[in-house]
Formats: sequence, structure tokens, C-alpha cells
Amino acid sequence: MPSIINRKFRYTYWNANMVIVGINVIVFFIANYLYPALNFYLSMFPLRIIADPKSCYTFLTCTFAHASIAHLISNMLGLLIFGTIVERNIGSREYLLFYLLCGTLSSALSFVTYCLGGQYMVMLLGASGALYAVMLLFAVFFPNALVYVFGIIPMRAYALVALYFVIEFSSSFISDGISHVTHLYGLIVALLYIIIRMRINPFRRRSS
Repeated sequence: MPSIINRKFRYTYWNANMVIVGINVIVFFIANYLYPALNFYLSMFPLRIIADPKSCYTFLTCTFAHASIAHLISNMLGLLIFGTIVERNIGSREYLLFYLLCGTLSSALSFVTYCLGGQYMVMLLGASGALYAVMLLFAVFFPNALVYVFGIIPMRAYALVALYFVIEFSSSFISDGISHVTHLYGLIVALLYIIIRMRINPFRRRSS
């Protein structure tokens, strides 16, 4: 009998990914055109959480806020490409659990990392941690699928995710205004989710 950790949802599909994309777009336009303070309230600031632990809700809400239109478009395009296919394979409820849990935990682990590094005034926002998680799950299901980087460079899905891991790991030691550690944690949390909850060995799946 499966434990509560591995218990499967009954398969349903109602395009939760599009709902997530829609919420992100709505939040962006509200924050940029109607209520500019919204991004501040949604974003994760380590110092604010230390001062007021109740604001740990921002571990989740920061994944629905974006700093610029380019930031929003790149993340939402990634979700539309990879998220829709992943959701159709695992169902909407499993997809929501996977997306929200990976996004929240990647933010929470980033908080710990920033605190340990003495970076208390960092402003974290964006869906990238959850997006990287979705990309990894896509690569597990379709390791040999061709993905065209920048629309022109063909790469196998597994190779693209491996390349992203190397890039984010090496970039996490530099300061360029991008939270590479959050991207990295998105991949790591997704890997654990796939192994523990879904009981899939992604490395064996690739070799087969």
C-alpha cells in the first residue's frame, strides 16, 4: 500500500498551468500599472521574514511576482512550452502540488542560503524556481525530446537540463542580480519529489 507521501490523485485535467500563467500575468499588470507596492508585499525579503516570521507566506507569493516584462515573458513562455505537456501527463492536481511545492521550497531554501551568507536585503521574486522544476520533470518524461534553444539550437531535453544545472551551479558564486541559487534549488527539490513521491529513478529512465 502506498504511504500518504506516495498516494496518487485521481487523474483530472483542467489546464491548471494556464491558470498559473494567468495569475502571473494579472499580478504583473496590477503591480506595474495599478498598485506598484504589490511587488513589495509579494516578494521575499530575508530581513522581513526574520523580523516577522508571519511573512513567510512570501516563500509562495514571490513566485507570482516579476520584476520586468522580459522576466515575465521568459518564465511564462517556459511554462507554456513545458508545463502544459507535464500537466497532461500527471494530471492537474499532481501538477499543482508539484509546481507550488517546488516553487515554495526553492524560495525557502534560498532564504536559508541568503541568511547564511549575510544577504538579508535581497529581494526575491519570479517563477523561475518552479519553472526549472517543471523543466526537469519534462526531461524525465521526455529525455530525448528536441528543445530548440533561442528557437534555433536543437538540444535533447536531458542535455538542456544538465547544462542548466552546470550554469546555475557555477553562476551561484557570482553576483549579477539573478537568483541562481533559486534556480538550482528548483532542480534539486524537483529531483527529490520525482524520486520520493513519484518513485521514479530519473537516471535509470534516461539510460533505458
